Amino acid sequence: MEWALTGLFIAAALLLMFSMYKNKQASKNKQREIDTVYMSMMEEINKLQNQIRDLALENEVLSQKVGLSEEERQLQRELLDLYKRNYTIEGIATKLQLESAQVEDLLAPYISSKNEGRRVAHANES
Repeated sequence: MEWALTGLFIAAALLLMFSMYKNKQASKNKQREIDTVYMSMMEEINKLQNQIRDLALENEVLSQKVGLSEEERQLQRELLDLYKRNYTIEGIATKLQLESAQVEDLLAPYISSKNEGRRVAHANES
């Protein structure tokens, strides 16, 4: 009887060690997967940061060529953002504390190109 209990105890200890070994291997495999995903995400973030940096530099070069100041660029960016989000001219003027005519003048290149496309489409229908 003692031998049986001793044998069962040894078998239980061996099974426990085997289970711990397998658990450790599974944990290592999971950690490798996590590391792989982390590295790919970091590479993607670095690519995006480089693209953002390139766009910022390109924007600065274009702004210098056009001759806009930082304040003018910011105002133009806000105007275009609000216009693209379907704010009315009056709403944009109120929000940015400008006159409606001034807002229309600043947005004229974007509004006219949009309306011209509609005119061409309607001209083809006739």
